[in-house]
Amino acid sequence: MKEITLEELKKLNRDDYELIDIRDEGPRTYGMMPGAIAIPLETEFEKSVEMISEIPMEKKLIFYCDFGRKTAVLDEGGPLEGRDCYSLQGGYTGYICAQIADMGDLEERRKKAELSIRKKFHKTLFSPFAKACKMYHLIEEGDNIAVCISGGKDSMLMAKLFQEIQKHRQCNFELTFLVMDPGYNSDNRALIESNAKALGIPVTIFESTIFDAVDTIEKSPCYICARMRRGYLYSKAKELGCNKIALGHHYDDVIETILMGMLHGGQFQTMMPKLHSTNFEGMELIRPLYFVREKDICAWRDYNDLHFLQCACHFTETCTTCHEDGTTSSKRLETKKLIAQLKKSNPYVESNIFKSVENVNLNSVIEYKQDGVRHNFLDNY
Repeated sequence: MKEITLEELKKLNRDDYELIDIRDEGPRTYGMMPGAIAIPLETEFEKSVEMISEIPMEKKLIFYCDFGRKTAVLDEGGPLEGRDCYSLQGGYTGYICAQIADMGDLEERRKKAELSIRKKFHKTLFSPFAKACKMYHLIEEGDNIAVCISGGKDSMLMAKLFQEIQKHRQCNFELTFLVMDPGYNSDNRALIESNAKALGIPVTIFESTIFDAVDTIEKSPCYICARMRRGYLYSKAKELGCNKIALGHHYDDVIETILMGMLHGGQFQTMMPKLHSTNFEGMELIRPLYFVREKDICAWRDYNDLHFLQCACHFTETCTTCHEDGTTSSKRLETKKLIAQLKKSNPYVESNIFKSVENVNLNSVIEYKQDGVRHNFLDNY
C-alpha cells in the first residue's frame, strides 16, 4: 500500500479523505487521531466491509495502526479494490511524536498540568492519592521512593502527584523518578523523554534487554516480561539508595484484577496497596493510585492535551498490547466491558467488587492459603 506522511496528510483537504484506525479496541482506549473512525479490519471483517462501502468512492482512505507496519502491507483487494488507499507512515505513534514536537511553550504546559492537579482535579486525583498514602502508610519519614515511570498516563500522573504531595512537607522523603528502557524503539524512548521534560519530571533512565529476552518465549510472555521488569526496577532502585518502588496501578486495575483472578485464575485475591519484596530485602512496593479512577486520569490527560505511551513491547509493534501486571489487553478489556455491563443494573458494582476483599469471612471459606500454607475449614471443624 502507498504511504503518506503526516506532513502530506496535513496538506490534503479534510473533505477529500477518511482517516481510518484499524487497531482493536484495547489500543484505541489510549487515544485516536482527531476525526478518525474505527474500522478494525482483522477482528470484525464483515462489519468493516459494510463501513468501508458507506464511504464515498471519491474519498481517499488513509489507514493507520500503531506504527504503520500493518497498514503498509494491507491487502488492497476485496473491499479496498478500486479505492485510493494510503498507509500513514509511522502510524499513531508517529502522530503522537509529532504532537509532542509541536508542544510549544513547555514551561506553560507544565504549569497548566500542575495547576489542574491543585484546582480542577484536586478532588478526583490529588485527594484520593493522598488518602491512599495516609490510610496505607505508603509514605513514611525518611523514605526514598523510586517512582517507576513506564511512559503511560498512569505513571506520569503519579509522578506529578508525588511532586505535589512533597510540597506539602508533612514528612521528609526523597523521590527518584526511574525509567527503565527494556528495549524501546527510538520513537518510544523519545516520547517518554519529551513528556518527562514537558511535565518537569527529572527522570533517571537505565537500560535492560528484557524485550529481547521475552521475544523467544511462547507461553505467557507478558507475565514473564512483567516479572522481569519488576525485578530490574527493584534492583536499580536499591542500587540508587531507594527503599520503595511506586507503581501506577489505579482503582480500575484493582477491581479488574479481582474479577480476572476469579474468572480466569480460579482464585480470590487482589492487588495489594503495598507489599514487601520477597527477593530484595528491605524493599517495598507501593501503589498510591489505589483510589484513583481511570476516567479521572484520562480527563486530566485530555484537559492538558497530553499524549502518552501505551505498552511498547515488540508484541505491541505488531499492533497488540499488554499490561504491566502481565495480563493481555483482550482479557482486561473483556473484564472492563463486563463490569460496565453489570453497572447498568447495579451502579454499586465497582465499589462492591473493591470492598469484597475487605469483607472476607474466613468462617465461610472452604479453603485459603496464608504464607504458602493451605488451611481447610475441616482443620478446625
